[in-house]
Amino acid sequence: MAWVRTSVAMIGFGFTIFQFFQRFHDMQGVAPAERPDAPWILGLALITAGIGALVVSAWEYHWTLDYLWSEPFRALRGMESKPIRTPLLALVVVVICIGVFAFCAVLLRAV
Repeated sequence: MAWVRTSVAMIGFGFTIFQFFQRFHDMQGVAPAERPDAPWILGLALITAGIGALVVSAWEYHWTLDYLWSEPFRALRGMESKPIRTPLLALVVVVICIGVFAFCAVLLRAV
Protein backbone atom coordinates (compact mmCIF):
# COMPACT_ATOMS: atom_id res chain seq x y z
CA MET A 1 0.00 0.00 0.00
CA ALA A 2 2.94 2.36 0.54
CA TRP A 3 3.84 1.97 -3.13
CA VAL A 4 0.31 2.95 -4.13
CA ARG A 5 0.34 5.99 -1.87
CA THR A 6 3.69 7.13 -3.22
CA SER A 7 2.63 6.55 -6.82
CA VAL A 8 -0.60 8.50 -6.38
CA ALA A 9 1.41 11.36 -4.87
CA MET A 10 3.86 11.32 -7.79
CA ILE A 11 1.09 11.29 -10.39
CA GLY A 12 -0.82 14.04 -8.60
CA PHE A 13 2.27 16.15 -8.06
CA GLY A 14 3.32 15.84 -11.71
CA PHE A 15 -0.13 16.87 -12.88
CA THR A 16 -0.24 19.74 -10.39
CA ILE A 17 3.18 21.08 -11.34
CA PHE A 18 2.15 21.19 -14.98
CA GLN A 19 -1.20 22.85 -14.22
CA PHE A 20 0.27 25.41 -11.81
CA PHE A 21 2.97 26.61 -14.17
CA GLN A 22 0.61 26.54 -17.15
CA ARG A 23 -1.80 28.84 -15.29
CA PHE A 24 1.09 30.93 -13.97
CA HIS A 25 2.40 31.38 -17.52
CA ASP A 26 -1.03 32.56 -18.71
CA MET A 27 -1.27 35.31 -16.04
CA GLN A 28 -0.76 38.91 -17.08
CA GLY A 29 2.27 40.73 -15.74
CA VAL A 30 4.35 37.59 -15.35
CA ALA A 31 7.72 37.52 -17.08
CA PRO A 32 8.07 34.74 -19.64
CA ALA A 33 9.81 31.62 -18.42
CA GLU A 34 13.35 30.93 -19.48
CA ARG A 35 12.47 27.28 -20.14
CA PRO A 36 8.72 27.18 -20.78
CA ASP A 37 8.66 23.41 -21.43
CA ALA A 38 10.36 22.47 -18.15
CA PRO A 39 7.10 22.05 -16.13
CA TRP A 40 5.64 19.99 -18.96
CA ILE A 41 8.68 17.68 -19.02
CA LEU A 42 8.83 17.44 -15.21
CA GLY A 43 5.11 16.71 -15.01
CA LEU A 44 5.40 13.94 -17.59
CA ALA A 45 8.44 12.51 -15.83
CA LEU A 46 6.69 12.40 -12.45
CA ILE A 47 3.55 10.86 -13.90
CA THR A 48 5.62 8.26 -15.74
CA ALA A 49 7.56 7.47 -12.56
CA GLY A 50 4.28 7.06 -10.66
CA ILE A 51 2.87 4.68 -13.27
CA GLY A 52 6.15 2.76 -13.33
CA ALA A 53 6.14 2.46 -9.55
CA LEU A 54 2.61 1.06 -9.69
CA VAL A 55 3.62 -1.56 -12.22
CA VAL A 56 6.62 -2.54 -10.09
CA SER A 57 4.46 -2.67 -6.96
CA ALA A 58 1.91 -4.97 -8.61
CA TRP A 59 4.70 -7.27 -9.78
CA GLU A 60 6.34 -7.26 -6.33
CA TYR A 61 3.01 -7.92 -4.59
CA HIS A 62 2.27 -10.89 -6.87
CA TRP A 63 5.81 -12.26 -6.46
CA THR A 64 5.70 -11.90 -2.66
CA LEU A 65 2.36 -13.69 -2.36
CA ASP A 66 3.59 -16.55 -4.54
CA TYR A 67 6.78 -16.77 -2.50
CA LEU A 68 4.95 -16.84 0.83
CA TRP A 69 2.63 -19.59 -0.46
CA SER A 70 5.56 -21.72 -1.61
CA GLU A 71 6.56 -24.99 0.04
CA PRO A 72 9.21 -23.66 2.48
CA PHE A 73 6.52 -21.68 4.31
CA ARG A 74 3.96 -24.48 4.52
CA ALA A 75 4.44 -25.05 8.25
CA LEU A 76 4.16 -21.35 9.04
CA ARG A 77 1.12 -20.35 7.06
CA GLY A 78 -1.42 -22.36 9.05
CA MET A 79 -3.84 -22.98 6.18
CA GLU A 80 -3.87 -25.21 3.15
CA SER A 81 -5.63 -23.15 0.50
CA LYS A 82 -4.87 -19.64 -0.64
CA PRO A 83 -7.22 -17.03 0.85
CA ILE A 84 -9.06 -14.49 -1.25
CA ARG A 85 -6.64 -11.80 -2.35
CA THR A 86 -7.06 -8.23 -1.26
CA PRO A 87 -8.49 -5.65 -3.67
CA LEU A 88 -5.05 -4.08 -3.93
CA LEU A 89 -4.45 -5.25 -7.50
CA ALA A 90 -7.79 -3.79 -8.61
CA LEU A 91 -6.87 -0.50 -6.97
CA VAL A 92 -3.49 -0.54 -8.72
CA VAL A 93 -5.17 -1.07 -12.10
CA VAL A 94 -7.58 1.82 -11.48
CA VAL A 95 -4.77 4.16 -10.43
CA ILE A 96 -2.69 3.11 -13.45
CA CYS A 97 -5.65 4.04 -15.68
CA ILE A 98 -5.92 7.41 -13.95
CA GLY A 99 -2.18 7.90 -14.37
CA VAL A 100 -2.35 7.07 -18.08
CA PHE A 101 -5.21 9.55 -18.48
CA ALA A 102 -3.20 12.24 -16.65
CA PHE A 103 -0.16 11.45 -18.80
CA CYS A 104 -2.18 11.79 -22.00
CA ALA A 105 -3.79 15.01 -20.79
CA VAL A 106 -0.43 16.58 -19.98
CA LEU A 107 1.20 15.19 -23.11
CA LEU A 108 -1.48 16.69 -25.31
CA ARG A 109 -1.73 19.80 -23.12
CA ALA A 110 -5.49 19.33 -23.30
CA VAL A 111 -6.28 20.16 -19.71
